[in-house]
Amino acid sequence: MGQHGKYGALVRARLRSALLALTGVASLGLGASAARAQDQTCRLALLLAMDVSASVDAREYRLQRDGTAAALSDPDVRRAILEGSGPVALAAYEWSGRQQQAVILPWIMIDSAAALDAAVATLARTQRVHVGFPTAAGYGLGFGAGMMQDAPPCLRKVIDVSGDGVNNEGFLPSLAYANFPFQDVTVNGLAILGPDRGVLDFYQNEIRHGPGAFVQIADGFDDFLRAMTLKLFRETNDMQLGALPGAPQPQPEDAG
Repeated sequence: MGQHGKYGALVRARLRSALLALTGVASLGLGASAARAQDQTCRLALLLAMDVSASVDAREYRLQRDGTAAALSDPDVRRAILEGSGPVALAAYEWSGRQQQAVILPWIMIDSAAALDAAVATLARTQRVHVGFPTAAGYGLGFGAGMMQDAPPCLRKVIDVSGDGVNNEGFLPSLAYANFPFQDVTVNGLAILGPDRGVLDFYQNEIRHGPGAFVQIADGFDDFLRAMTLKLFRETNDMQLGALPGAPQPQPEDAG
C-alpha cells in the first residue's frame, strides 16, 4: 500500500473510532515507513500542507506550489535552515476532500545545500493530484498527524497549513486535534485572503494549535510567496515562537 493509501485509511479508521467514543487518542499502530528519512537528531520536523480544494484554480495552484519552492530558496530562509543548531527534516502533502490527500515530498533530512536543492526541485515539478473536491480540513490534519508519526526524531514538530477557505466537509479541526496524535505538535496557518471572508477567523481559531502557534496572512495568492517566505523564516530560524506579542521579530532581508 502506498503512502496515500496508508494515511487515507488511517484517517477513515480514526474517524470511525472518534464517532463511537471520543474518550482519547487510540494507538495509531503505524509500521515503519519504507520512505522514512534516515533517523538522526534534528531540531525541527516541518511538514508543509497545501490546500488544493475546489476554490484553488490552476493559476492559484501554481502560485502556491511555485511560491513554496521559491520561499525555500530565499537566501534568508536557506541560511536559517542550513546554518541553524541542527538539521531540519522536511516533507509536504496536498489536501482537499475526505480522501483526497497526497504526499508530494516524502521526509528528507535537510542537512546540506544539495538536500535542500533536491527538496525544492521535487516541489517545483509537482503536478496537482486532485481537482474539484471540498475543503476537509479535519481529514487533512489527521493525514498530517499520521505523516508526522513517520518523521525522524526532532526537537520540534510543526505542521504548516496553507489554504483559502473554511472547512465544508467532514469533521472539524477540533475533532482531529482531540483524536489524532498532536502531542508536542505545533500547527501554524497561512491564511490566504480572498472571497471567503471567514478564512482568517477559521485559521486563527480552528487551525492554529499548540505551543507557539501563529497564523501568517497572505493578501491573495499573488501575495503567497511573500507570506510563505516570512512564515518559513520564522519557523526555521530557531527564534522563540512563544515570545511576547509585539516583541521585535527578525525579518528576512528579501521578503518585501
